Amino acid sequence: MERNNSSSLRRGIALLDAVADATAAGGATLTELAAAVGVHKSSALRLLAPLAEAGLVRVEQGRHLLGPRTAHLGRGYLDSVDLRALAQPALRRLVEESGESVHLVLPDLPDMVYIDKIDGPGRVRMNSTVGSRQPAHSTGVGRAYLAFAGPHAVDQVVAHGLTKRTERTVTEPAAFRAGLAGIRERGYAIDDIENEDDIRCVAAPVFDHDGAVVAAVSVAGLATRVTPDRFGRLGELVVAAGRAISEQLGAPRHREEPR
Repeated sequence: MERNNSSSLRRGIALLDAVADATAAGGATLTELAAAVGVHKSSALRLLAPLAEAGLVRVEQGRHLLGPRTAHLGRGYLDSVDLRALAQPALRRLVEESGESVHLVLPDLPDMVYIDKIDGPGRVRMNSTVGSRQPAHSTGVGRAYLAFAGPHAVDQVVAHGLTKRTERTVTEPAAFRAGLAGIRERGYAIDDIENEDDIRCVAAPVFDHDGAVVAAVSVAGLATRVTPDRFGRLGELVVAAGRAISEQLGAPRHREEPR
């Protein structure tokens, strides 16, 4: 009996997840939910009943959507979130996998503020410090954020001026905006010695429960170590880290457009 109960609970949670995924698109029918979870319609109906009674699921015109109780639960979780503490496992894993220093950064446009840093295992230490600020336009973390932040944030940074930090800094607004479009397609940003001499960085965005970009995570190191042939692999790693942190913040699993 205990095994059956736990199995039913797992299927019920899977159904709730399926409803959550479908809510933004207008909900899902019973048939669609049963297919998504891999159970018969009768089983899906039985499992959805207590979820509806608890206010976790509601039905409108035959389509299942998240219920009002989920807002209360979500808010309780979000109120308890400490971003730095929440991100630590992902950041430490990123250090281990990349062998480089990693950063967690928040926006304070036109700058980005470094709120956490873990040095890589090598003898060379990055000059960045927690609490320091760097321009959004010339850093990987800044562009990873701006690529998904929407036009108002980009306009604010451009209006402040795209100051030349190194010989490689992009300072022409049209080229800068085109670069952000490329980041959206690729999923991560590259600072190819554009903010500091001899330093390269690969960064990815972090999203909150509304699907809005709120932070960025990066791998950074000496240009002799973070070489262009590593960009692809490091990009995969920072995107995975950004996704892991985003999931802890309750971000939607699928995002279509920047917000």
